[in-house]
Amino acid sequence: MRSLFRMLFCALVLLLVPGIATAAETGAETGGPAPASAAAGPAFDPVAATEAYLARMSPQQRARSDAYFEGGYWLQLWGLLYGLGVFALLLGTRLSARLRDAVQRRIRSWPLQILLYAVGFILLVTLLSFPLSIYTDYVREHQYGMSNQTFGAWFGEELTGLAVGMVLGGLSLLGLYTVLRKAPRTWWIWGTVVSVAFLIIGALIAPVFIAPLFNTYTELREEPLRTSILSLARANGIPAEHVYVVDASRQTKRISANVSGLGGTLRISLNDNLLRRTSPAAVEAVMGHEMGHYVLNHIYELILEMGVVLFLGFAFLRWSFGKALARWGERWGVRGVDDPAGLPLFAALFSLYFFIMTPVTNTIIRSNEAEADIYGINSSRQPDGFAEAALLLGEYRKMAPGPLEEWIFFDHPSGRNRILMAMRWKAENAGKDGEPR
Repeated sequence: MRSLFRMLFCALVLLLVPGIATAAETGAETGGPAPASAAAGPAFDPVAATEAYLARMSPQQRARSDAYFEGGYWLQLWGLLYGLGVFALLLGTRLSARLRDAVQRRIRSWPLQILLYAVGFILLVTLLSFPLSIYTDYVREHQYGMSNQTFGAWFGEELTGLAVGMVLGGLSLLGLYTVLRKAPRTWWIWGTVVSVAFLIIGALIAPVFIAPLFNTYTELREEPLRTSILSLARANGIPAEHVYVVDASRQTKRISANVSGLGGTLRISLNDNLLRRTSPAAVEAVMGHEMGHYVLNHIYELILEMGVVLFLGFAFLRWSFGKALARWGERWGVRGVDDPAGLPLFAALFSLYFFIMTPVTNTIIRSNEAEADIYGINSSRQPDGFAEAALLLGEYRKMAPGPLEEWIFFDHPSGRNRILMAMRWKAENAGKDGEPR
């Protein structure tokens, strides 16, 4: 488990820089021409075509994918309980209060006190959470063939992420506690405003300043693929002149792509695994999906929608923090809502709130992903390429969950539903010769 800030930052990246698919290389035969049952023609059946694509995964591959994804359900629960235990330890042993006192004895400037406390808090949470982080982010990823990294390389990136977390986390917490100090009655409203502001700042700086800390971005040179991607961008009103390739194969066997950033930080990127593992048709379908996020203003929608979620979260925090403080505040050494020693309580309550809100946040993201799926197929006109990419997703994500399972746990449409959507598009757009019009 990462520190609280790193967890929130990773959530921000997933929300604001979405990708159509990531997949491990486990041997699924996803490339090549469409299955015979998926060939366009007068008797084309979208359901049969979908089943033909799904049949490309062996029972063993499906079982492995299901086990990996379903294990993630439990990891969400264990991660919550582990985190609550860490925060309870910081409060119950008064370690958080002692850290506050140590900082205040040495530093007279209030902003510096908050920044130094934040750095200490992030370090403590990271160290206490490190055993679970090793399992979830390194051991388990290697068990399921998702990672290419040695432990040394993985640990180096963890340190880089920790450094980023301390800088941005410190600034975020300084903003939050300034609000708590200046607006003791309406802090929960202004806390939402500050949080949304940091979401926007994160969307602006992440593609240009943070992502390159972990990977190298180089210009895509391969023709005619580069030409087709830029042509697709121009046709959809996206002002991009460059396509970047990310050396993600240093870390993972998964494929991904994105159109990320806001304004002048706009960037079209795809990773080297996508180029190596998929056909040009699949690359075009993936890029059409990503461009759909940009054209449909999903970044702005997600900021607004997550702003509402954060507003409700701060309202819950205002009520629950006051109740907990009145009952246990003296025992924990927490003096008030603007006391940084109460940060573990903030973190615990927010963790619980977002755990409960998982179906809501997943539905928000999944709805936008479904819209981008449809946009991507309409723009790229590559239904079989899209099915190929969706099948790769099934190498690490359960392909055919039940409706309730998909609603609770999936932040993207399931692989089966994505392929079925593509095959329905193919059926509705086929000309007399059976090929897409």
